[in-house]
Amino acid sequence: VGVFPTWLSKAGKLCVPAMNVNDSVTKQKFDNLYCCRESILDGLKRTTDMMFGGKQVVVCGYGEVGKGCCAALKAMGSIVYVTEIDPICALQACMDGFRLVKLNEVIRQVDIVITCTGNKNVVTREHLDRMKNSCIVCNMGHSNTEIDVASLRTPELTWERVRSQVDHVIWPDGKRIVLLAEGRLLNLSCSTVPTFVLSITATTQALALIELYNAPEGRYKQDVYLLPKKMDEYVASLHLPTFDAHLTELTDEQAKYLGLNKNGPFKPNYYRCCSSSSFLLPRAWGTRAGRVEGTGFNPTGPLRRYQGVSG
Repeated sequence: VGVFPTWLSKAGKLCVPAMNVNDSVTKQKFDNLYCCRESILDGLKRTTDMMFGGKQVVVCGYGEVGKGCCAALKAMGSIVYVTEIDPICALQACMDGFRLVKLNEVIRQVDIVITCTGNKNVVTREHLDRMKNSCIVCNMGHSNTEIDVASLRTPELTWERVRSQVDHVIWPDGKRIVLLAEGRLLNLSCSTVPTFVLSITATTQALALIELYNAPEGRYKQDVYLLPKKMDEYVASLHLPTFDAHLTELTDEQAKYLGLNKNGPFKPNYYRCCSSSSFLLPRAWGTRAGRVEGTGFNPTGPLRRYQGVSG
């Protein structure tokens, strides 16, 4: 499942157990990172035929999706800025060689604005008004709420459909921005997705359903759960033969030294191979008190609901 059942859980309206596949390692670390690293370039190229070298780009959010987008654009010669609310992810962006800024600081100069936050109103009408002529605006994060597209549907602005999924929004002074997919997900609307990554995600979803179906009565209550670590590792192992990869096996002595079962799981539940927009503790939701509308976050932090390593 994605975020909708988690909202139901927080509201106390979830009627059945649910497995949060979206925040599993095999979804976050592979689909969100590697898939988006390819689909951001594919989506932009298909819709705009642009050249990436030398373009100034701001990526809003440095979770797994943002990391993938930044890596791809940097490799193509773009000048990449990052905005981020989480100091841990922000520090990662700096250590990866990206300039951390506030959106207002670069909005007048960038050629492309990409949202990857999972939040709403990241790009507001004020930002849109200040953008340079022909700035490209797109969303790689969540739904169609990250860019305030509704504020652009006013009498003084003209919409011009130039091709499928590409609109020019024209201001009275002649300035225009290029809005892709009407602010919806670029990678789902305008690009293809590597089938190998889809296989990883689909396998994770299938195993989550099998786990819920086979679980003894009482193991899972009416709440949202993360996939057991053992299943994440199993999904990964199923896909290793594609690369003719060979896993090293622990000896009995090594396994005893580490306090592990030779067959896994190899990491504790609190160890997070991925970071970014993971919303859950490595167990059921527990507390449902929240302060930021729609997220349950306290605006002063902490900004992630898991324990462990970012990155």
